[in-house]
Amino acid sequence: MLPVNNDFKLNVTSEIGNLKALLVHSPDSGLGKVVPSKAQDWLFEDIVHLDTMRRKEYDYYIKLLMYFLDPDKIKGKLSEIDSAASDRAFFKPDNAGFHNSDKVIEIQTLLGDILQQADIRKKLVASVCAIENCTYRLQLQLIDTDPVELAKIFISGSLSDDTMIFAPIPNLIFTRDIGIAINNYMLLNKPAKKARSRETLLVRYIFFNHSLFSAYRENILEIPDTVQHFLRPGEDQEEKTTLEGGDVMMVSSQHLLIGCSERTSISGANEAIKLLFANNVVNKVTIVKIPHKRDYMHIDTVFTQVKRDTWVMLKSLSITEAGQPENEPINWFADKKDKDKPEIVQFTNGQKPRTFDHLEDLLTDISKNELGCTGEVKFIYSGNNEFPFDAREQWTDSCNLLALKDGVVLGYDRNNKTVEAFKKTGFKVLNVKSVLQKLENGELDPATMKDTLILMPSAELSRARGGFHCMSMPLTREAL
Repeated sequence: MLPVNNDFKLNVTSEIGNLKALLVHSPDSGLGKVVPSKAQDWLFEDIVHLDTMRRKEYDYYIKLLMYFLDPDKIKGKLSEIDSAASDRAFFKPDNAGFHNSDKVIEIQTLLGDILQQADIRKKLVASVCAIENCTYRLQLQLIDTDPVELAKIFISGSLSDDTMIFAPIPNLIFTRDIGIAINNYMLLNKPAKKARSRETLLVRYIFFNHSLFSAYRENILEIPDTVQHFLRPGEDQEEKTTLEGGDVMMVSSQHLLIGCSERTSISGANEAIKLLFANNVVNKVTIVKIPHKRDYMHIDTVFTQVKRDTWVMLKSLSITEAGQPENEPINWFADKKDKDKPEIVQFTNGQKPRTFDHLEDLLTDISKNELGCTGEVKFIYSGNNEFPFDAREQWTDSCNLLALKDGVVLGYDRNNKTVEAFKKTGFKVLNVKSVLQKLENGELDPATMKDTLILMPSAELSRARGGFHCMSMPLTREAL
């Protein structure tokens, strides 16, 4: 059970303030049950090797988070945690040796906690069984299951004997998509794909019923569907009300970005803006409409913030191509030009909308006019803006970085050309293994680190099509 934390505050006012608490989900056995015939339906491009993903990749992420956010739980114990005899106990939510941090918070722990309440357990079992078409007898069996075990079943889709009773929810590792903290509010999202229905349901129950969030229940916002949505014909993406957290960025205390993408519809963005303005959560929302392509999926796959004056992004999606000579036939076909150019419209409560021609213009405006940067705003381009590395490395999340603090970010070790671009911009580039050892030995201090890209192992994680920005739901950041 998560220890009581009376100091917990839900508060996120930027993408880069010192990270103090976040919600994560470590890869569970469900990821090892993704089969090729269902991978696309379950939103995976490929099957992953679970043990490698855990031991050689994601575990490093948790250890690094602990040194930055909850050092007392890990300092002096690194060799013990890494020993073969530990059997990964530190990383397993249902194990006596689990870190059980109230800063690096495991979603499975919170789920197990609320399932201790008999009435919540009955309601949630009934809800899950309804959307998964379970038999009534199975529903009764699940109600009588131990809460900690039941949490594992809901997430993995399997009983304790490994019998699968419904599909896994492998995308739960991407906690960003299911909710976003905006100041001291929590916006719960509406996923575009059916494969994410169960995780959305579980998270809704967690936020409304776990004691950690009891002080913020009135601040939990749910995006409604449009009136009489059930009468709309067809399944057109533009007509559905969908919004996922990878398309939402809190860039300053009163300014939110929302991407309209393959996963977030115009209708979803529209409902979110009305909800946020009506509750005075922010006074400015900028819509960034990107092409509906699997290559991009969310706006955080094409740009994220690194520090106040620095952003990493895919340049081919940001700058308009040079115009064609007038005698070129293509010049007469407007639909062939700027086909991948984002549309950017900024809405300020009570004012006329404003437009931006390019992503660089928008991000420069944020850095200078909202975050107080007086010098040049810098852009680090995916693949060092060299073809074909720009597109290849964007696909493996070169632009999907998580800031632990202003200027200290995590990224994948496989994006070599992007790493070169970071070095040219003056960043130190360190491997996570050496960083952990130096943090353990006292050679590095998180408080004094700056302008650093920490490279994380990524062979299996990158197959899941998400970086560390996706694999984090910040709950608390220090104000800039």
